[in-house]
Amino acid sequence: MNILSKWKNLFAALSFGVIGLSGTAKSETLHIGYSDWPGSVAWQIAIDKHWFQEQNIDVDFVWFDYGAMLDAYVAGKLDAISATNGDVLTTGANGHKSIIIMLNDYSDGNDMIIATKDVNGIPGLKGQKVAVETGLVDHLLLLTALQKYGMTEKSVDIVQTATNETPQVLESGSVAAIGVWQPAAGQALRAVSGAHPIFTSHDAPGLIYDTLAIDPLSLKRQEKDWRSIVQIWNRIVAYIEDPATQPDAIAIMAHRVGISSVTYKHFLEGTHLLNLADNNKIFEKKSGLDSLYGSTENADNFNVRYNAYKNHQNIDAYINPLSRLKPH
Repeated sequence: MNILSKWKNLFAALSFGVIGLSGTAKSETLHIGYSDWPGSVAWQIAIDKHWFQEQNIDVDFVWFDYGAMLDAYVAGKLDAISATNGDVLTTGANGHKSIIIMLNDYSDGNDMIIATKDVNGIPGLKGQKVAVETGLVDHLLLLTALQKYGMTEKSVDIVQTATNETPQVLESGSVAAIGVWQPAAGQALRAVSGAHPIFTSHDAPGLIYDTLAIDPLSLKRQEKDWRSIVQIWNRIVAYIEDPATQPDAIAIMAHRVGISSVTYKHFLEGTHLLNLADNNKIFEKKSGLDSLYGSTENADNFNVRYNAYKNHQNIDAYINPLSRLKPH
C-alpha cells in the first residue's frame, strides 16, 4: 500500500465514525506526540524537570513510534506533533493541517545511508539493492546522495522496507545498503561487521528539519500556552548545551529510549539543536535548505513525486513562527 492509499483508507474510516475524534477543541490539556528522534526526545528534560507545571501549562506528552504518531494526529487524537517538515505537509495534504511554530533541530548526521563493508561510496551502489522506507525522509536523503554523484533512482534497485526493519535486512545480506535514522542506524552499525555510513544528513544540512507542528484550532484557542512552550524549548536547548548540565540532560534522554548515556551522546552529536535565535534565522523566507521555506518546498516536490499526496501545498499556510520572540 502506498502512502496516499494509506491516508485515504484512514479518512474513509473517519467518515464512518470508526475512529472517534478526540477533543482538540474541547479539552484544555494539550496532547503532544513525540518519538525516539533526539530532537523530539529532548522534550523529556522539561517533562522530568516539571518546567511545564512551573508555567501552569496543562500538557500531556504521548510517546509513539514515529509512524503511529502521524496516524494519531491525523485521527484527531493529538494537538501537536514533533515531526519533520515534509511529514507535516503529508498529514496536512491528507486532511489534518497543522502550523509549524518552531524548529527543534535539523538532522546533522543521524540520517544515514549505511552500506556493507565492500561498498566504498555512493557510486558503488550502482546496480545494487538499497532498502529504504519509500516516501519518508531517508528516501529523500538517498535521492539527494545519488543526485550529488550524478546518479538517479534508476541507478539502484530500491527495496521498500519499514525503517525499523532495515537493520535486520542489512544483516541478512540481501541488500548492499539501507537508508535509516537513529537509533535504528546505530543498531545496524553494531549488528553488521564492517557496515559504515557512505552519506549522511551532515552532507546535506537543512534537508530534514524537525518541527513542532500544531493543530490550527488548538493554536487559536491556546496561543498563550504555545508561546510559553516555545520559550521552554529554548530552556531545554540551553540545558543540553551547557557543559555543567549536559550530562544530566543526556542521562534523561538516554533513559527515555533505554540506552546508555555514552551511546546517546553520539546520537545527540548527529542532531543540530536549534534555539530561538537559530529559529529566527531559518524562518527567513528564501530558497535553499538553510531556510525552512526552501527546505519545505524541496520536501513538497518530493512528496508529490512519490505520491504522498497529489497536489503541491501552499508552504506559507503551514508556517507561523511563534519562535520569533525574544527569549525570556
